[in-house]
Amino acid sequence: MTTPHAQKAVPPRPGPVGGSPGPYESPIPIRRATLGDAIVSEWTKIRSVRSTVWTLGVLIILMVGVGLLTSFTIKATVADLGREPVISLGFFGVLPGSICVITLGVLTVSSEYGTGMIRTTLTACPSRGRVLTAKAVVFFLLSFVITTVTAALVAVAQTAILDGVPASASLWLRTTVGVGLYIATLGLFSLALGAIVRHSAGAITVMIAVVLLPLVMALFMFTQSMRDVQRFLFEYSIPNQLGALYGAAVTDSGPTGWEPLWLILGTTAVALLLAGVSLDRRDA
Repeated sequence: MTTPHAQKAVPPRPGPVGGSPGPYESPIPIRRATLGDAIVSEWTKIRSVRSTVWTLGVLIILMVGVGLLTSFTIKATVADLGREPVISLGFFGVLPGSICVITLGVLTVSSEYGTGMIRTTLTACPSRGRVLTAKAVVFFLLSFVITTVTAALVAVAQTAILDGVPASASLWLRTTVGVGLYIATLGLFSLALGAIVRHSAGAITVMIAVVLLPLVMALFMFTQSMRDVQRFLFEYSIPNQLGALYGAAVTDSGPTGWEPLWLILGTTAVALLLAGVSLDRRDA
């Protein structure tokens, strides 16, 4: 006897042997996840959080605002820049703007540890090296494009505002593409540090110290016995390396031309390697 609500029995799916049911096959095609999938996921995350808009927005404001303010101030007070190329003035906006890229680099990793989102990320993509690589690729390309374009716009605006010695093609390349590569790589270093420290405030504090502390320490080394240490800190401090890219280094010795870029690339490669080892061997 059946009831009004009785359901009609569904016949078993015929299998390969007799009438036994066969294994379930999803109609959705299944494929192995790739690095491209991880990159798309990380791009979705980085463009959908407010920290990206705020940090990169402040970066643009600082580079453009400080750069133009410097140009108008010099135009109003200094009649002649001498033999200094006009585009070297872009250094004054890039240095504070680098703090924004450092902050975003740390938050790209450490914010997921703060919210617990890293567990979901590693569940969806168990390959931790792939996760770190995807984060590094997305962050580097985004910060490089924003910094390079902004630096180029500031250089063009400063050249239009001030009359000075024409810059060479090599200097133009260093102050746009070179500066973009340097700042983006410095941000990668902070991303690696964020993966190691796993704490936003702590990693940002350490990175600000890395950028500013060597130069500040060197300013207070007055004794003759500390001269060599003082010179080393001046020459290899990040502000001086940025100045070298602009042809306006603090010291006459130390890295010149493209050398600062090779230094930061080597240092960041080591930091990313340590971050990969840390991410692979520690629990989320």
